[in-house]
Amino acid sequence: MSFLDAHLVSGQVSYSIPEEMAKGSLVGNIAQDLGLDVKRLKSGKARIYTGDSTEYIELNKERGVLVIKERIDREALCGQTTPYSELDRERSSEYNITVTCSDEGVPSLSSSVTLTLQISDVNDNAPVFERSSYEAYIVENNTPGLSVFTVKARDADWNQNARVSYILEDSSVNGVPVSSYVSVSADSGVIHAVRSFDYEQIKDFHFRVKAQDGGSPPLSSNVTVKILIQDQNDNPPQVLYPVQTGGSLVAEMVPRSADVGYLVTKVVAVDVDSGQNAWLSYKLQKATDRALFEVGSQNGEIRTIRQVTDKDAVKQRLSVIVEDNGQPSRSATVVVNVAVADSFPEVLSEFTDFTHDKEYNDNLTFYLVLALAVVSFLFITCVVVIISVKIYRWRQSRVLYHSNLPVIPYYPPRYSDTLGTGTLQHVYNYEVCRTTDSRKSDCKFSGAGSQNVLIMDPSATGTMQRIQSEKSILDEPDSPLEGHGLHLEKAIDDDVGVNGLSNYALKPSDNFALKTIIRDSELDRERSSEFNITVTCSDEGVPSLSSSVTLTLQISDVNDNAPVFERSSYEAYIVENNTPGLSVFTVKARDADWNQNARVSYILEDSSVNGVPVSSYVSVSADSGVIHAVRSFDYEQIKDFHFRVKAQDGGSPPLSSNVTVKILIQDQNDNPPQVLYPVQTSGSLVAELVPRSADVGYLVTKVVAVDVDSGQNAWLSYKLQKATDRALFEVGSQNGEIRTIRQVTDKDAVKQRLSVIVEDNGQPSRSATVVVNVAVADSFPEVLSEFTDFTHDKEYNDNLTFYLVLALAVVSFLFITCVVVIISVKIYRWRQSRVLYHSNLPVIPYYPPRYSDTLGTGTLQHVYNYEVCRTTDSRKSDCKFSGAGSQNVLIMDPSSTGTMQRIQSEKSILDEPDSPLEV
Repeated sequence: MSFLDAHLVSGQVSYSIPEEMAKGSLVGNIAQDLGLDVKRLKSGKARIYTGDSTEYIELNKERGVLVIKERIDREALCGQTTPYSELDRERSSEYNITVTCSDEGVPSLSSSVTLTLQISDVNDNAPVFERSSYEAYIVENNTPGLSVFTVKARDADWNQNARVSYILEDSSVNGVPVSSYVSVSADSGVIHAVRSFDYEQIKDFHFRVKAQDGGSPPLSSNVTVKILIQDQNDNPPQVLYPVQTGGSLVAEMVPRSADVGYLVTKVVAVDVDSGQNAWLSYKLQKATDRALFEVGSQNGEIRTIRQVTDKDAVKQRLSVIVEDNGQPSRSATVVVNVAVADSFPEVLSEFTDFTHDKEYNDNLTFYLVLALAVVSFLFITCVVVIISVKIYRWRQSRVLYHSNLPVIPYYPPRYSDTLGTGTLQHVYNYEVCRTTDSRKSDCKFSGAGSQNVLIMDPSATGTMQRIQSEKSILDEPDSPLEGHGLHLEKAIDDDVGVNGLSNYALKPSDNFALKTIIRDSELDRERSSEFNITVTCSDEGVPSLSSSVTLTLQISDVNDNAPVFERSSYEAYIVENNTPGLSVFTVKARDADWNQNARVSYILEDSSVNGVPVSSYVSVSADSGVIHAVRSFDYEQIKDFHFRVKAQDGGSPPLSSNVTVKILIQDQNDNPPQVLYPVQTSGSLVAELVPRSADVGYLVTKVVAVDVDSGQNAWLSYKLQKATDRALFEVGSQNGEIRTIRQVTDKDAVKQRLSVIVEDNGQPSRSATVVVNVAVADSFPEVLSEFTDFTHDKEYNDNLTFYLVLALAVVSFLFITCVVVIISVKIYRWRQSRVLYHSNLPVIPYYPPRYSDTLGTGTLQHVYNYEVCRTTDSRKSDCKFSGAGSQNVLIMDPSSTGTMQRIQSEKSILDEPDSPLEV
């Protein structure tokens, strides 16, 4: 190169070092890498030239190496040299160093080399949230799973070190884990509401979210999030006074001497909502005399607005509406009875119509029951007649169809063969499988893992073979293709001839071949993370001389192994009525990779249980895999459910695997027995009648009870707790039957009261008590004379009348509907017979046993399904299809007499092997 005017020689060497290395740390051997003598560097006054004033790298001329002179910070260097956006990170993370060596001759000769120093990133920056704290609002009665808002953090590092994951830190709100209130998406930072909030139960709460990067070890930061629940107008006002009762009369008394503004009473109401939703206003909705009373709109006070006179009616009825100020508003209505009188007897004489007359109610009940019985009898009779006619016609049809008499095969135009040979053609459904030949096999599949290929053997007679693709080298991204070379420095022997360098030897040779050095098998860090390679070079002199060098080859890891769960599926049990946030069990997955690639995070996959997101049932800890119960479970509502958990490693791109988890709810004895009979009512009399001639063991009645729990928690036992005469009755411990244990005599009291306790077998046990009234008498009047204190009150009579009228209306409606339907069907069939079958020719009404009336919709026969396998030739193998191979067409001839013609699509996919069906 001496013919150049400048007498310069240039070269380029690239080094990659981590940031923040200590001063004096070795960067690289520049003399060895450039093939220069160390003495040449000293005599030529080699030096380092940089475009920046700060020299981070120093040249040690004694050793011919580059060392760290100043601490290098990647972020500071990128910020100093490149005040641009993040898109220029790759350009600004390189440091160019020029080394020039020159002599002192005349003219001076020199050479230079440029070093490109790439700064690799280390995880020295924790994620930083965009805000120091967050505050968000959510309206109560929200839908579980609602997205509330998003927290966001950024990391100044690069690549995997800048990948941020969000984790909800463990804490509690009113003794309940915060994970039962909210959840955080690990990837996006979106905060979701796990449950529906109620402002009246919780008004606000706070928690902490941790942002963690993907470095090793990972760095993290925290932020506080406060959630404020906003009130909705979801509660109507509640009237505290006057108390509303079902049948009793509560009246306010106003003397006739009351002046204007006399305070009659005050309506007191509250609203459990807050703010303007709890502001109440009062209005007089109805009144017997609106000119006598008014209601304060703000305080609910009822006052007189004029002087009370003798002409005013004693009985006054006011209807007051209490309304809140919400949007939309909610209201409640209260009825206030007012008596305008000076004495209590005067009030009673006027309010006698508020009580029910027993005789009137008895008569009304009798006529209602009689009407209900008559209509029910007619309805049942109608149903029985219809069923009898249907059975008669069916039997007649079987007699006609199984007769030995010759039958004219008359086929009505609206009947068709439903068992085999109708007038419509066959429907052919084809399932087509295509194969490839030996010269075309580039089909693309969307399945994971393995591929299935069908190959037709040309010499065979149609038998298909299946080849399972078990393994591909492309599935191992950390295993380069065989034959990859590792370049070593060339050995030098100063001898000549046969004494010169002859050959190289490699030890060991099971994984590598020497060509210089060529790897002849795959490398897998999980099997062996390090190789020691000894290369020996020898000459052919006598004696033979040799030298050797040992290379330590460390295999760096790539993310080629997905996490693997310890079990193929998980099953766990949880007792119902659990505390929300309870730890159920732990799923565990392991990754065969190393460092960050082996860091496993657990994610709950989105799914639903009975239409509700599974995240409202359970949550999964991203770091530990611990599964927590978000809600308290009820065995009577849900007995088991399943979901899927994904284990994802920290590689880039990440790999993942899934596992199915099944949760089974175990029953607790949390429900007491429920007594079905005798029915317990508040004021009415339900009594069992026992004649005085009853003998020992006479069955009085049977207590029927159930328990909605399961197993031994639902086993019931019965005991007689109290009785008017314990020597007369006993209760079966297993069946609840009440029987007499001695002969009934005339001395036994008519009125007997038994208290029976029903107890389950749970731990601890739960029980219910039922009272059974027994009347020991031979006639009903005798019973009435003893049970006069069990009269019907107003509420009971009102309910009885209502249900009797309702039952009468329902049964009457069913009866009338049944009659109308029967008449409509008869008219319809009569009109059809005149339109379709009216003819002058005699027709034998023979319906072949294998034909059925299809009401004019055509004739349809059996459907034949064929499975057809077909192949392609050697020039076409990539066709795609999803439809069947033939088409069916139904054509009605307008001039025909109703018989459908069959057109068979003769064209088949087998006739066009090179023309696949279009999708």
